Amino acid sequence: MKSVLHPGRILREDYLKPLKLTTIELAKSLGVTRQTIASVLNERAGVSPIMALRLAHAFDTTPLFWLDMQIRYDLNVASLKFDPQKEVKKLV
Repeated sequence: MKSVLHPGRILREDYLKPLKLTTIELAKSLGVTRQTIASVLNERAGVSPIMALRLAHAFDTTPLFWLDMQIRYDLNVASLKFDPQKEVKKLV
């Protein structure tokens, strides 16, 4: 599986930078703490369903846009650690 970008990077590079928004401005707009949004932007936390709803409303996207990015990222990270030969016994 090819490398997939964390949604925090997309948020930072494709939304905050072009709009010249600060972390504090975004946090205030979303109704969350600066630390909460910084964790997502710095790729230490993922996009939760409630955060996806907030981001979708703020940036006129859909919650699925953000959740799809997150699940693809999570699946990519898991696939790098997963060895089916060692961890799973085939049933069929």
